[in-house]
Amino acid sequence: MKILVTGGTGVVGTGAVTELLRRGHEVVLVSRHADDEVRQWPAGVIAHQADVGDPASLAGSAEGCDAVLHVTGIVEEAPPEATFARVNVGGTRNMIHEAERAGVRRFVYVSSLGADRGASDYHRSKCEGERLTRAFRGAWTICRPGNVYGPGDEQISVLLRMVRSPSPVVPKIGDGDQPFQPLWWEDAAVSLADVVEREDLGGRELDIAGVEVTSQNDLLQRFNVITGRDVRSIALPEAVATMGAKLISLVGWDVGFTDDQLQMLREGNVIAPGAINALTDVLRITPTSLDAGLRALCDQQPEQLPTDGVGTLKRKRFWADIDDCRYSPDVLFRMFTEHFNDVTPVFVEARVEPGDAGGFAEGETLTLALPMRGHVQVRVTGLEARRVTLLTLAGHPLAGAVRFLTEQRGAAVRFQVEVYDRAANVIDLVAMRTLGDRMQDHTWSHVVEKMVELSGGLSREGAQDVTESLDDDEAAAISHWLEELIMQRKRRENTEKIAAGVD
Repeated sequence: MKILVTGGTGVVGTGAVTELLRRGHEVVLVSRHADDEVRQWPAGVIAHQADVGDPASLAGSAEGCDAVLHVTGIVEEAPPEATFARVNVGGTRNMIHEAERAGVRRFVYVSSLGADRGASDYHRSKCEGERLTRAFRGAWTICRPGNVYGPGDEQISVLLRMVRSPSPVVPKIGDGDQPFQPLWWEDAAVSLADVVEREDLGGRELDIAGVEVTSQNDLLQRFNVITGRDVRSIALPEAVATMGAKLISLVGWDVGFTDDQLQMLREGNVIAPGAINALTDVLRITPTSLDAGLRALCDQQPEQLPTDGVGTLKRKRFWADIDDCRYSPDVLFRMFTEHFNDVTPVFVEARVEPGDAGGFAEGETLTLALPMRGHVQVRVTGLEARRVTLLTLAGHPLAGAVRFLTEQRGAAVRFQVEVYDRAANVIDLVAMRTLGDRMQDHTWSHVVEKMVELSGGLSREGAQDVTESLDDDEAAAISHWLEELIMQRKRRENTEKIAAGVD
C-alpha cells in the first residue's frame, strides 16, 4: 500500500514509518522538514514538506494513497503557531479534507489514552480530533495510545536524565503514585502498522497501552536498579505543581510534565475499568516488558548537537607527536580504544552502570561518571581504523563531539583529541566557565600524555593544546558534519530493521 504518515519524525511517527517500510509499504512523509528527514530511511519514503495547520501546503499530498496515518499533534502550546486549536484540531480537519479530496479509503487517527474522558486542554483538543475523524467519508479508526516512551521522549526519558544527574533527589508530583500505562515505542509502531493494514477495524476506537501500570515512584526505583544509582524523590505539593512546570524548572528542576500533562497525571492515564487493551486483546501483540523497555531506553537517548547548546562554539585540540613509537598509527589507535578507561583520569570512569558493555563498536553508547555531574553518555560514531567521534547524548553538560585520531607525521606518530562543543544549557555554561573548562583541559591533556606512555615512544614537546572560538560559518560547518554523522547512523539502523522485515 501507499500510506501517508503525518508527523513521522517524533518517537511515534519515526517508529511507525520504519515498521511500515519493513512490511513493504510505500510511505509519503508529511512534515515541515520532510525533505531532510526522509534521508534517515534508505528508500521507499516520499517527502511532502508541509504544515498540517496550513491547508494549502497539504494540497496533493494524499494523491494515490490508500490510507492516512495521522500522527501529528502537540502536547504543549507555543503560540501563535503551535496551539492545540491550530495543530491538533485544525491540522486534523485539514488532513481529513485532503484525504477525502484524494479519495483515500482509510483514515487512522492517533489520539491519546483518556482523550474521551479527560478534562485537560490537550485531551479536549484530541477529543475534538476524534469527533472530526468519525465524520470521515470512508473507513476510520481511532487509536488511543498510552504514554509512548522511547529515544528522547519528553517524560520518562527526562526522569532517566534526572536519575543520572548529580542531585541525590528528584522532584515528583504529589505522592508520586499516580498510575499510568506506558507503551514502548516499537510496540506502538507495530500496533499502528497493524491497524493501517487491517480492514476489519473500521469504525473502531482502540485503547492501546502496555500491560503494566506504573508510577513516578515505581519508575524511580526501576531506574535506580538499572543505573546503579541511589536517588530519592522529594514531593512537590499539588499546589506548587499547578503553578506551572515551567516555573518549577526555573529553580533547576525539569519535572518532565507540562501543566496539561500534570492534569492528565492526576486524572490517571490508564485504560478505563471495563475497557479492553487493544494491544493484546485485538491486535494480539506480545508487549515489551516495562523493565526491558526501560533498559533499552537507557542506551537510546538522542544525540545533543552544538545547535542544541548555548554560548560560543569552541574547538579545542590536544596532541602530541611521538618519536620512536613502537606501533603504527592503526595499532596505536586500536590500543586507545581498548584502554580508554585506563588512559582517562581517575575521576572519569567508564562502564559505570550495570550491564554496560564499554566497547568501542559503531553505534555503541558509553556511559561515563563525571565529578559533580553524575552519569553522562556519549555515542560511538564514525569509527574508522585511525579515528572515531563520540557524540554527546541528552543529559550531558556539553552539546557537541570529541574526535580521537592517530596519523603519521613524518617519522613521528601523532595522537590527537579534538573537542567541538557548547554548554548544554545556561547552568552548564556557568559551570564550564568556573571549573568545567579547566577540568576538561586536564582530562584531554592527561589522555594525550598517557597515550605517549602507552606508545613506548617519546614526545619531545609533550602534550600541546590550542583553543579557538568558531565564527558562525565555522560553527555551521561543524554542526553540518555532526548532523550528517547522526543521519548516517539513523539510516544504517533503519536499513537493518527494514532488511530484517524483508528477509
